[in-house]
Amino acid sequence: MTQAGDVTVLLSAEQIQKRVQELARQISETYRGKTLHAVCVLDDAFVFMADLVRALDVPVVCQFVKPKLTEKSKDSGIHREIFFSPEIDVRGQHVLLVEVVVMSGITAEFLMRNLVGRGAATVKLCTLLDKQVSRRVSLQPDFFGFQVEEGFVVGYGLGAPHLGRNLPYVGVLKGAEGTAAASNK
Repeated sequence: MTQAGDVTVLLSAEQIQKRVQELARQISETYRGKTLHAVCVLDDAFVFMADLVRALDVPVVCQFVKPKLTEKSKDSGIHREIFFSPEIDVRGQHVLLVEVVVMSGITAEFLMRNLVGRGAATVKLCTLLDKQVSRRVSLQPDFFGFQVEEGFVVGYGLGAPHLGRNLPYVGVLKGAEGTAAASNK
């Protein structure tokens, strides 16, 4: 369990909840008169998704995907493959892919393409944390809470079981490489 002394608070629980409410208003306005299929990317986004869908003012169907990334060495370097359980049916539906942090964008881009390929009427991306400096693909979230710089963030569902997923705030592990700064842009 991460202790408070090991983590520097980046975003307080109050800041997060205020921004989640603002995002929910924007999303509700965008999907007014429609049923929204919110697809949560497990494991990290479950806390964010729960808070977000409770604040939405439109009918919501919750679905979950858990991608598995594998890296394989090839002649030209390391090759990543993304797999996930395609048990969800989104044909003709309005889909909001929910991630808590978008870094490289590779997983989100793959999942969005896959959801479109499954016949979704629309697919938009919502993330609490947007790490633009880590982006490896041309992808911009449709809805985001905060832009953050490099740093290993924990809390609010992020981290590992022993690294503070249960913290009500987002923090940076002291001594983790990189720095972190947040802005609500």
